[in-house]
Amino acid sequence: MSRRIVIIQGHPDSAEPHFCHALAQAYAQGAQAGGHETRTVDVAALDFPLLRSQREWQQGDLPASLGEAQQAIGWAEHIVLVFPLWLGDMPALLKGFLEQVARPGFAFKPVPGNPMGNKGLIGRSARVVVTMGMPALLYRFYFRAHSVKSLERNILGFVGIGPIDETLIGRIEALDESGRQSWLARLRRLGREGH
Repeated sequence: MSRRIVIIQGHPDSAEPHFCHALAQAYAQGAQAGGHETRTVDVAALDFPLLRSQREWQQGDLPASLGEAQQAIGWAEHIVLVFPLWLGDMPALLKGFLEQVARPGFAFKPVPGNPMGNKGLIGRSARVVVTMGMPALLYRFYFRAHSVKSLERNILGFVGIGPIDETLIGRIEALDESGRQSWLARLRRLGREGH
């Protein structure tokens, strides 16, 4: 069954290619080979301000540079987020992007007296792909994958996205060519499956 998939490349450095770029590209190649429609959002290539107040988030206009990205998220049935773990969390640029596009009226509909509102992105699934320097098992079990869990619960889940799967890739600097090719093959397979 064909799916509409948006791949959000969350690595903040667009000056040179990183393994996150190769992973996103491998997923896209697999998805296209599997007959899925894909769109890609490269967060580092977008120019947008950070939000500085609740009022701006609730009542301000979405920056014109993010209109296509927000439309791609609305169009998608499956969302793939790819980013490196920086200081234990997603890079600030990706967080700023998510704050901008997940505005009231799009990602959820405010309901008076109900702090949860109506979730605006129900019916979409997601995969979170994270690279990191530490071993993935250490991050998952010792640190309890706290930032990925926060992303899943407090951002993606809050707006109705689910189920959410994870691909955690640890010891990224220590991966040899064989290890990198193995991960790229896994991402191509996940893309073909639309998962």
